[in-house]
Amino acid sequence: MFRKNHKHKQPGLFGFQNVIKDSMYREIMNSEEFKFYELIFCRIKEEDFAPLYSQKESRPNAPVNSMVAALLLQHRNRWTFDELHKNIKFNLLTKTALGLGDLDEVPFSEATLFNFINRLMDYHVETGINLLEKVFDHLTAGQLEELELNTTIQRADSFQAASNLRKYGRLQFLVEVLNRVHRELREEDRTRYADLFSEYVMKTSGQYVYRLKAEEMPSRLITIAQVYRRIKEEIIDRYESQDIHRIFTRVYSEQFEMDGEVIKLTEGKFNTSSLLSPDDEDATYRRKRNEEYRGHVVNIVETCDPKNKINLITDVAVYPNNVDDSRIISQRLDRVKEKTPGLKQLHVDGGYPTQRSDEKFEEEGVRMVQTGIKQKPPQWIQPEIDKNEEGTYTVTCPGQKSEATKSKKRYVAEFNGKICGECPFADRCKIQKGRGGVRRYYFKKTQHLMQVRHRAMKELPEELRHLRSNIEATVAEFSRGMTGGKLRVRGKFKTTIFSFCTAAMINFGRIHRYLRRELPVPSTC
Repeated sequence: MFRKNHKHKQPGLFGFQNVIKDSMYREIMNSEEFKFYELIFCRIKEEDFAPLYSQKESRPNAPVNSMVAALLLQHRNRWTFDELHKNIKFNLLTKTALGLGDLDEVPFSEATLFNFINRLMDYHVETGINLLEKVFDHLTAGQLEELELNTTIQRADSFQAASNLRKYGRLQFLVEVLNRVHRELREEDRTRYADLFSEYVMKTSGQYVYRLKAEEMPSRLITIAQVYRRIKEEIIDRYESQDIHRIFTRVYSEQFEMDGEVIKLTEGKFNTSSLLSPDDEDATYRRKRNEEYRGHVVNIVETCDPKNKINLITDVAVYPNNVDDSRIISQRLDRVKEKTPGLKQLHVDGGYPTQRSDEKFEEEGVRMVQTGIKQKPPQWIQPEIDKNEEGTYTVTCPGQKSEATKSKKRYVAEFNGKICGECPFADRCKIQKGRGGVRRYYFKKTQHLMQVRHRAMKELPEELRHLRSNIEATVAEFSRGMTGGKLRVRGKFKTTIFSFCTAAMINFGRIHRYLRRELPVPSTC
């Protein structure tokens, strides 16, 4: 049964605030943790989490605001779950951040927190709603309004968030999956198929491949294919309700194929969406700048108007890492506009612009500003295409201007052939010769959108041309929560927990530093 937590609003008579020295109490009240309590803890909408709990009269839930705030603090301080619970028990500042007044007060157990995370994941799978994203969006909306931040100009970037996976070779991966299948077998099946698994389960998958010579690998792969076929035909369907059935079936379909009556390994180009590890079914593969990544990509958008007191992250999205930036921004732009309707200009790098994203930006009325455009000196004179208020197009070249008309598949602008013949750029002109002394220039809407994007940077004042670069510092803040580019967790949902919690705490850190500058802490002496 869901119940909101109001206990933190009624401090106990024998709370630790009443037994510590006044100087220590003043320090706690001036701490970052107390500011977290005011700005984050007290603003978590617990009612959003009510669907996770039963509607019947039953045992009430552990305090939701305490569990959500604890996850935020965990990512802020890069604590393990064990370190988080030790700080909740023994650290007065952590107790202050979570609104706990008594020295022996612990709002939830480790098991309760794990169950809460699992409920969040199950709810996300069932409904498509990520409740931690709702927390982030609610907090950010309030912060933008209270600080009166302008959201007209924003910037976007993405970074690789590698899953905490072991890197497998093909044979080792197949042996590892066999080990997982054997582990889940019922005792009677283990006995019945002992000979089938014996070669692979006596050692770990790493130990199995360690002593094999290179020339032995092909024959071992042929043998293991036969083992997979028997498991598929005789065993795995008995375990249809278990996770191992889904994992094995996926591996079987991705790694093997039937050639008549013969099973063999699939060949050809590697599929970046294939399962990379039985520990993370969501991770995908990407090779970028000669680096290999296995996991996900996180896209972030933040304000960057120079007039803002500070800038805050407004949107976070987690995607498979084999999805390119242009597709991500095409899918997220309407969501960003929904959260920040004032958006008019988005600064991006060269990975975002494509025909698809150009069209999406025009549809949403947002101008894409692409940085780092590298163009060779043009060999041909390209007419400039401008869109009029009526939706028509005007095409301008060095000597003429023409109103374009719509043909079946594209637009065409007609020019005076006599004037074109006298133009000093005639030998470098893309306008085609036509009948009757008329020259014609054919173009599509996408060419106009590309020109708009290429002109955007040149049309900006000098002080607005380098706004995107500072988002690299935001990416670096996210990276502090990873080790060697790897997350501590696996799976897309847990990557979203990392992303939303980290983004919320980056915003909080910026606000706290701003308030300390504007409202200096008084001396406690």
